[in-house]
Amino acid sequence: MDRRAAIGMAGVAGTGMLLAACGDSGSDSGSGSGGSATATTAGGGGTVITKASDVPVGGGVITGIYVVTQPEAGSYKAFSSVCTHQGCTVAEVTGKAIRCICHQSTFDITTGAPTGGPATKALAETAVKESDGNIVTA
Repeated sequence: MDRRAAIGMAGVAGTGMLLAACGDSGSDSGSGSGGSATATTAGGGGTVITKASDVPVGGGVITGIYVVTQPEAGSYKAFSSVCTHQGCTVAEVTGKAIRCICHQSTFDITTGAPTGGPATKALAETAVKESDGNIVTA
């Protein structure tokens, strides 16, 4: 293995460790963050991400690989929980913002666009809908 390949492999290993270290902060300040969901298939064919009742209006929840938000009553959005700055997992949804505590990037709960911090790219969006009281991939 040459030097370039060794450095690349170390970078991949380091990224995995970084993601583990930057994952769930273990705190839940009532902002609707934290927790994880077990993926199941809904009757309509989508994958269940979380219960609709778990997503507060004007806020959101972080569940597995998704951040699910409800900017307005009955309107749901889902974004990747991986910060676009350096790959940390976002830690909370508070004050109508998705927040990554690694480097203080913040993202809009409606669009996933960066609103502060070093991140310059929006969180990747996944189409979702409400079905039988659940938020499912569309």
